[in-house]
Amino acid sequence: MNNLQLEKLLNEKLSPQLIKDYSPNGLQVEGATEINVVVTGVTASQALIDKAVELNADALLVHHGYFWKGEPEPIRGMKGKRIRTLIKNDINLFGYHLPLDIHPELGNNAELARLLEIEVEGGLEGHPQSVAMFGRLKQPLTGAQLAERINRALDRAPLHIAPDNADKLIETIGWCTGGGQDYIELAAQHGLDAFISGEISERTTYSARELDIHYFAAGHHATERYGIKALGEWLAAEHDLDVTFIDIDNLV
Repeated sequence: MNNLQLEKLLNEKLSPQLIKDYSPNGLQVEGATEINVVVTGVTASQALIDKAVELNADALLVHHGYFWKGEPEPIRGMKGKRIRTLIKNDINLFGYHLPLDIHPELGNNAELARLLEIEVEGGLEGHPQSVAMFGRLKQPLTGAQLAERINRALDRAPLHIAPDNADKLIETIGWCTGGGQDYIELAAQHGLDAFISGEISERTTYSARELDIHYFAAGHHATERYGIKALGEWLAAEHDLDVTFIDIDNLV
């Protein structure tokens, strides 16, 4: 498949034009014209690029790519090494950030809901491009039971901040993968029993206590493995590309 054809295909699937983002979505570093072998992963770190080189990949498809708003512009140091490695090995870099978070079938939020057995009901922000979601567990759980389910599903024990009534059952739940901790107030305004995000900030602890809501920090990387993996599996199944998902360990 031609690299520009692949970009068009991904854009048609993920509709990046519908959402404002902090980085460009699509083809970020141009490489080989013809693409047969694709490596997918969460972040375009040097370790992931090196694995793509090892697998003779023509393209690297990630959730966290490059050229973020506010970052230094010079291509030097760590950033320079990463981009030199891609160019030297003729590897295309495709990055999709918020469009992959919110996609209703393949997105990080949709995949987290599937893994945790949450029935999706809508977006916390009240529109289809909401990056935070809400829904309902099929059966109510205690905080400890939900923490154990998260641990089993993501292979990572979450940080759980319980409300004053620690035995309060969880039925309605909001979530936002990655750095979505500040949606906790919106979750509380919706009257939800619990909120899950990837990252936690110092302020989030006080928010959870004062809003009287179960809160779970499940890891930025851990909550965002599954969208890019699902996107790669879709490419392999529907478009006959050789796709390999590589999980580079990250404890945050």
